[in-house]
Amino acid sequence: MKQEFSTISEYKDLLNDLPEFDKPMSELAKNYNATLTKPEGSLGRLEELAWFFAGWQGTKKPKLENIQIAIFAGNHGVSKQGISAFPTEVTSQMVENFKNGGAAINQLAQLFNAKLQVYAMDLDLPTNDFTEKPALTEQECLDAISIGWNSVDPDSDLFLAGEMGIGNTTSAAAIAAALCGGGGVSWVGRGTGISDTTLEKKVEVVDKGLAKHAVGVVPPLEILQRLGGREIAAIVGAISATRFNKIPFLLDGFICGSAALVLKKMFSGSIDHVVSSHVSAEYAHKKMLKKLNKKPLISLDLRLGEGSGAAVSLGIIKSALACHSGMASFDSAGVSNKD
Repeated sequence: MKQEFSTISEYKDLLNDLPEFDKPMSELAKNYNATLTKPEGSLGRLEELAWFFAGWQGTKKPKLENIQIAIFAGNHGVSKQGISAFPTEVTSQMVENFKNGGAAINQLAQLFNAKLQVYAMDLDLPTNDFTEKPALTEQECLDAISIGWNSVDPDSDLFLAGEMGIGNTTSAAAIAAALCGGGGVSWVGRGTGISDTTLEKKVEVVDKGLAKHAVGVVPPLEILQRLGGREIAAIVGAISATRFNKIPFLLDGFICGSAALVLKKMFSGSIDHVVSSHVSAEYAHKKMLKKLNKKPLISLDLRLGEGSGAAVSLGIIKSALACHSGMASFDSAGVSNKD
């Protein structure tokens, strides 16, 4: 169902009546898993993933045939403050690299037979510098949420999002600080590999943004509008649409996590369908995952973004579903079970 949100209430109304996780189907899958030719629990979290996917897909034997990857790209006005190791033109250059198949995410998408789409979001119109004014207008934020929502194919078995945007770890840190507390020093990391001097500047910039936009109680969507970026808002929309359509969402790193924080603060159960793929090397990502109450599948010191960590973990999820749905039972294989 395509959406063009024109008001915040219009968006929120869709999230007020979300479909439930199918607990009976998940339990059925769990009981079925216990009959397979292995000691019960011996595949660890792979078994839990199978039950999780069974509940969201509504089938005892979940599948992973239609995998969607969406990369959202946007530019940030706050980059003019000198908080990144790279110039803003890298955003559009990397978008072309994605389209030409030359990035890490392209190789991973091909490896796992996933459909990759790239959304370049007004790259010639950076957000406002949030130390001066709100990063986005309300309508710009809603437009970006709409793009993310409409990127989701309702027939997908799994969706994962990536991002590209010079300066977006600064926005993500500001969002996390505004929603979870603590100043810039608690949430700011080195992003693309900045120097100590630039790191200090980045903390200062986040603190300025917090002082201007996050004093008192500010609704999560307004925090997103004031401190975020188009690509982060689009990921909020994609997470929302997958929840609305009961499609599991595979969460990438720190920037995607900031989008999930916005939703978690908005609605109970809004990120129940989300699986954390990895804990990244970005300074505060581990803390962010604790706030999200998500346990990552892998820890490989990744910090690339563009959905790469989520894509790497696709192999784990494919393994979980292949074992669950393909293994023989003790009875069918003629194997003796424990007494």
